[in-house]
Amino acid sequence: MGEVDPAFIQDPEHRPKLSIIEAEGIPLIDLSAINYPNSSPDPEAIPSIVREEKRKIRRDLNNVLGYFDTENTKNIRDWKEVFDFDVEDPTLVPASPDPEDDKETEWTNQWPEEACQEYAREVEKLALKLMGLIALSLGLPEDRFKGYFKDQTTRIRLNHYPPCPSPELALGVGRHKDGGALTVLAQDDFGGLDVKRKTDGEWLRVNPTPNAYIINLGDTLQVWSNERYESTEHRVMVNSKKERFSIPYFLEPSHYTVIKPLEELINEQNPAKYRPYSWGKFTTHRKLSNFKKLNVENIHIHQFRI
Repeated sequence: MGEVDPAFIQDPEHRPKLSIIEAEGIPLIDLSAINYPNSSPDPEAIPSIVREEKRKIRRDLNNVLGYFDTENTKNIRDWKEVFDFDVEDPTLVPASPDPEDDKETEWTNQWPEEACQEYAREVEKLALKLMGLIALSLGLPEDRFKGYFKDQTTRIRLNHYPPCPSPELALGVGRHKDGGALTVLAQDDFGGLDVKRKTDGEWLRVNPTPNAYIINLGDTLQVWSNERYESTEHRVMVNSKKERFSIPYFLEPSHYTVIKPLEELINEQNPAKYRPYSWGKFTTHRKLSNFKKLNVENIHIHQFRI
């Protein structure tokens, strides 16, 4: 990636400011007492492996797992290259986003090295433990969410952000919210993740904390909780001097899951705020924008808001 192609350039109102406001007050939670004592996922073991093989495993519309370097967010190309693999291999999904099409297909990992598989298994334990704690916080049984992940569509992404000659014009990942339940993010010590402050729309930098993960809540949890929890809008800035790596783990339910507010959390005083929708159709539709610009806004939960 050399000079900035127009495909990367953000609209003026979404271009990043190079001055950084650091986020304050983000809680740092020590889960070592409740996590598995022998778990030791090592995110640093993964990126160096990927660099050697990426060209052989390029993904496309037929197999959405693998290497890719021309992904769009909100129809603007991201300044990054990625490698995706699923925790379940193969992963059963709808063949198309068409609501009338009931055929299924499989997404298959092109290159699941042992380091990736081991990392996935350990982070899965943490993610499910977090979902149990969230259930308890909502007054629900700890295992309330467990059944949704039996045939999960969870995936892991390896992000590489090369230096960008014009970081004031482009973004590593444009503004967005994650569609799944939650994201467990490992990032390097350089940083670049920004979150949007709800009160005034200001972007705040989330600085890396050594030996810690960042937890982003996703749209699925927002719907399940009927907005007791809210998903986090975020983006990734790039810089002109140093490459950057991150590894998000996207916890996502089985494709046949119908996403809707949990019955235990709705009543006459607090009615459901979302219409039900198919997770499988939702996620396959969102994948379309990875490969081409869409003429309309990509699917989002606000389209199901009552």
